[in-house]
Amino acid sequence: MTRLRRWWAGRGLRFRITVVVGAVALVALLGLSRLGVGLLYSTLLGAADEELRTDASAVVAALQAGEAPSAARTPTVRVVDTAGDPVDGGPALPLEPGAVRVLAAGEGVVSGRFDELRRYLAVPAVLPDGSTRLVVAAGDIVGGAVLLARAAGLFVLAALLVAAIVVVAAWAATRAALRPVERLRAAAAALPTGERLPVPVARDELRSLAEEVNRLLARRDDAVARLQAFTGDAAHELRSPVAAIRAQAEVAVAHPDPDLADETLRAVAVEAERLTDLLSDLLALARADAGRRPDPRPVDLVAAARAAIARAGDPPPALDLVAPAPARVAAGPAEVDLVLDNLVANARRHARTVVRIGVLPDGRWVRLVVEDDGLGIPPADRERVFDRFVRLDPEAGGGAGLGLALVAALVQGRGGQVVAGEAAGGGARFELRWPTAPPH
Repeated sequence: MTRLRRWWAGRGLRFRITVVVGAVALVALLGLSRLGVGLLYSTLLGAADEELRTDASAVVAALQAGEAPSAARTPTVRVVDTAGDPVDGGPALPLEPGAVRVLAAGEGVVSGRFDELRRYLAVPAVLPDGSTRLVVAAGDIVGGAVLLARAAGLFVLAALLVAAIVVVAAWAATRAALRPVERLRAAAAALPTGERLPVPVARDELRSLAEEVNRLLARRDDAVARLQAFTGDAAHELRSPVAAIRAQAEVAVAHPDPDLADETLRAVAVEAERLTDLLSDLLALARADAGRRPDPRPVDLVAAARAAIARAGDPPPALDLVAPAPARVAAGPAEVDLVLDNLVANARRHARTVVRIGVLPDGRWVRLVVEDDGLGIPPADRERVFDRFVRLDPEAGGGAGLGLALVAALVQGRGGQVVAGEAAGGGARFELRWPTAPPH
C-alpha cells in the first residue's frame, strides 16, 4: 500500500485527475448498466407474469365451475395442492419445496439453467367441495434471457466506450485548464528581479495564485535587499577590527620593541574582543531571523534583571532596579539574558549618573522599562535606532549598532513589542512588553 501511495504521489496532476474522473465515470456507467439490465429483466418478468396469470385464471374459472383437475390440466398449466403435490394426475413439479411456498405466497419463481429458464406463477382456486388448490402456470423465457444477455453486453460495451470518451475529454479539459498555470510557471522562471507576474483579468483561482506569487516575490526581493545591506554592513564592521589587529601585528613584526609588546598585545586583545562580540551578535541575529529559538518556558524576569546588573559590574553609572511584584515571561532564559545585557550596556554607554530598570506586571504582559539620564534619542530616530548597524553617537564608543536590533528581533520573535521614547529627565527610555508565562 505504501509503494502504491508513493507511485500515485509521483504521477502528474493531469494524469491523476484523468484517472480519477475515468474511474468514477466507469463505475457510474457500469452501475447504470446494471440498473438498466435489472429494469429490463423486471419488465420481461412482468410481461410473462401477465400472460401466465391469464392462462391460470382461465383454469381457475373452470375448476370453480366443477371441472375435474385432471381435465383442466394442460402442458403449461398444472393443478396441485398447497403442499405442491399434483392433484391432476400428472408428474410432480420440478420445483423445490421452498419454491412451492413462494408460489403459494403469490410470488413468481424462475427455475432452470440460463439457456432453459422457465417462469412459474400460481393462482389459488377454491373448489366446489371447499378445498384449496393452486393452479400453476409455466412458460419459457429463453428468448428473454438471450435478450437480457445481449442487452447486458451492449450496456457494458457502451459504458466502456463512454468512459473512454470521458477519459479523453478529462485529459483534454485538464490540459486546457492547466495551460494558464504552465504560462505562469514559464513567466515566473524568466522573471527578472523586481518584476512581477501579470495578473489575469478573471477573478478566479489563477488570479489568486498570481497575486500570492507576486506577494511572495515582493517578500523575496525585500529579504534579498535586506540581506545584501546586512552583508555589506557586516563586512564593513568586520573590516575595522580585523584591520586594526593586522596593523598592530605588522607594526610589532616590523619594529620589534619589548617595551611596546605589552601595549601592542593589549590593543590586539581589545580588538579581538570587539570582533568576538560582533560575531556573537551577528550569529544571534542570524538565528533570530531563521526562527530557530527554543520552546518558551517561564523565566523570572526580576531574577534575570538582578543577574544582568551583577554582570554589569560596579563602575558608574549606578543601576537601580524597581520590581514591585514577581514577573515571569514566556521566553528562553538565554535570550532574556541577551536582551537585558544589551539594554543595560546601551543605557550605561549613554547615561550620566544612573540607569533605572523597572519590571512591572501588566495583565497578559510584563513590562520591562530601561531609562537613563543621558541626552536621549531624537524623535526622528526612535524607530531607526532598532535598525542594524545604526549608531546615533559613534563617539560614545563600543558596540557595532547591533544590540538594539537584536533586542527587537528577540522580543518580537516571542510576540512582544519594543518602543523607544523619552525618560522623565530627558534621557532615553526603552519599554518592552513580553507575554506573561502561563501559571503552572
